[in-house]
Amino acid sequence: MAMELWVEFFEDLEQIRGRSRNTIMAYRRDLELWEDYVRTSHDIPGFYVFMKKRELSPRSQARVISSLRTYFKFLESRGKKAPELRELKAPKVKVGLPKALTPEEFRKLYNACETEDTARTARNHITLLMLYGLGCRVSELIGLNLQDYHETDRWLAVVGKGNKERAVPLTDHLNQELKAYIEGARPALLRDKTSSILINDRGRRPSRVDIWRWLAAWSLKAGFEEPVNPHRFRHGCATALLEAGADLRSIQMLLGHASIQTTQIYTSVTTKNLTETVDQHHPLSGLKES
Repeated sequence: MAMELWVEFFEDLEQIRGRSRNTIMAYRRDLELWEDYVRTSHDIPGFYVFMKKRELSPRSQARVISSLRTYFKFLESRGKKAPELRELKAPKVKVGLPKALTPEEFRKLYNACETEDTARTARNHITLLMLYGLGCRVSELIGLNLQDYHETDRWLAVVGKGNKERAVPLTDHLNQELKAYIEGARPALLRDKTSSILINDRGRRPSRVDIWRWLAAWSLKAGFEEPVNPHRFRHGCATALLEAGADLRSIQMLLGHASIQTTQIYTSVTTKNLTETVDQHHPLSGLKES
């Protein structure tokens, strides 16, 4: 790689900023795309055309620009000149409302994940309960260990992006279900020495692929047209809390959002739902213009 301070930049991402392996690989792909372009041209406007030819969506283009700006800021912090930092602007991206999992959809998945093996059924149930009840990411879910569970105080220590740890409270029901799973079903599934709370069918810590594969199978069995994306559980958790009266700051802390602006997206979801409810049920909605 001919780019300046390449090694130092990725060491900074990993060791100083604590970025995950997946995030670092995404930065690498974005910077390699830039390097491919500058081999033939240094015209900044042409880079946007280059990305479009690569069939990158506006959202993907925005991510690439963000990665490049982070890199060029790093160069300037090390005394290098990076005029591209002032020229590269992210394209406007229309923020779509997150599609939240509904309680009815959750119940369908919960019933569909049952098997003849009681231990696997308990594992499947607790997987769904934690995804929906904790609002956690898949990477956070598969990283949960026995020592992260605090039964008496009813909370879990969840390690999120940037290795930041947060305490996520458990409802009484989820706490009881988790305790029963750990004491009963987990030992029956375990075949390898691991501290992981969740255990896959091979007796080990599950991978991201395991979770996606389980959800795809349960979605098919439940009659969904397409597999339920695990992030929908996270959206569903946040939306349900907000509609029940939880404040944005509490939801931000629960989900581990770095910025309150990310959490504020859910206010658009609930406002949209409220508007639809008013349109359907408010007395004035039936009046027509004279």
